[in-house]
Amino acid sequence: YLPAVRDALDTLAAATERLRGGVDSGILTVTTMDSFAAAWLVPRLKRFRAAHGDLDLRLQTADELVDFTRADVDMAVRYGRGQWPGLHITRLLSEDIFPVCSPALCARRPLRTPADLAHHTLLHDDMTITWEVWLRAAGITGIEARRGPFFQSSYLVMNAAIAGDGVALGRSALVADALAEGRLIRPFTVSLPADYAYYVVSPETTAE
Repeated sequence: YLPAVRDALDTLAAATERLRGGVDSGILTVTTMDSFAAAWLVPRLKRFRAAHGDLDLRLQTADELVDFTRADVDMAVRYGRGQWPGLHITRLLSEDIFPVCSPALCARRPLRTPADLAHHTLLHDDMTITWEVWLRAAGITGIEARRGPFFQSSYLVMNAAIAGDGVALGRSALVADALAEGRLIRPFTVSLPADYAYYVVSPETTAE
């Protein structure tokens, strides 16, 4: 039986060793998506370190879900519906989706009503709430919702909006700091709740 069960035994041994040694190591290893890390988590680490100076943080970024039984990771921030069986899950942030753009772009060509988007470049990423969905919610027809450049990362599309390349559908968690600092503005009040939210996820055995 050894060849068939060796991987399982190795996984159990590694997980046991990590649980025994990780609690008192003073190191907290966190994994999350690069967009969330760059736009939300990293700007808040200084405050975290001030409050928890005894912890040495290790931050990793990856889009795939971490396997806690194999990876040397203590917790993850995941984006989804909060359905990961066998794990300890805490809701961290919900999101709203709404248009954002740079102040300079709006000054060059005003956005007084959503209909004015017909005169602007629309920036896209892979969110489930698309320009087509948002324009329908705003009661706007006659605009080609799929025109404009596409970005795989929400962080990239946000940076394109900051650079004045067009108008993006901003995710409230990722654009909060840029709005507060005036790098982005929100020209309209219409917003839609995101289908997913951010969750802190960890093994049940080490959740405390």
